[in-house]
Parts: sequence; structure tokens; C-alpha cells
Amino acid sequence: MASCQSPPQRNCTDFTEGKFKFSTIVDGDTLTTEFLRQKNIEIDYFKGKQDTSSIRWINDCEYVLKKLNPKNRAEEKSVHIKILTTTDSSYTFEFSTVGDPKKLRGTAFKTH
Repeated sequence: MASCQSPPQRNCTDFTEGKFKFSTIVDGDTLTTEFLRQKNIEIDYFKGKQDTSSIRWINDCEYVLKKLNPKNRAEEKSVHIKILTTTDSSYTFEFSTVGDPKKLRGTAFKTH
């Protein structure tokens, strides 16, 4: 049986730069990260702290983040991010630490 649904929208280049917000629930608390992405740099703001990562784009929809100033061994690991679908103002993505088979999902909203 063929599906009548159109394929998901995937305009990844709309999200290579800009200001974004991502929220996730951890132990019942909603935690929000805001980040600014410019070409090959991403600056994260989380719990009052700022962190900068380099971005290596694999293709229009996939990239690898690597913290520039890791504070521990866990932060030294790169994170692989793959944009799965997009809307006009958000994108749903899958992410994992490089080498870890466990993948998580989230949605980031463009704020500017």
C-alpha cells in the first residue's frame, strides 16, 4: 500500500546559522539550552554558562561538534548531529556521542 504522505521537509541549510533554543526533560526538570551558530562555531548558553564548540559539517544535514575547551574527559568526546526534518522555524535532530550507538532525539527552534 503506497503512502499519500509527502516526504518530510528537510531544508537543512536554513539552519546552518542563527540563534536557537532546545529544551529537554531530565529527571522531571525542563532544561533549556540556547545557542548561536555561525559557520563553523557554535556558542552554547546553559545554566548561566557559555561554551564554544567547533563545527565540522559532513553534509548539509549532518555535523560534528567538538568543544574547544573541554573541562573533563566526557566533554572531550565529539557529538554527531543529524537533522532529520525541518519546518519553517524548527528542526528535529538525532544526536549521539561519536562512537556511542545510543542515539537521542530533540527539536531545536530558531529564535532569530
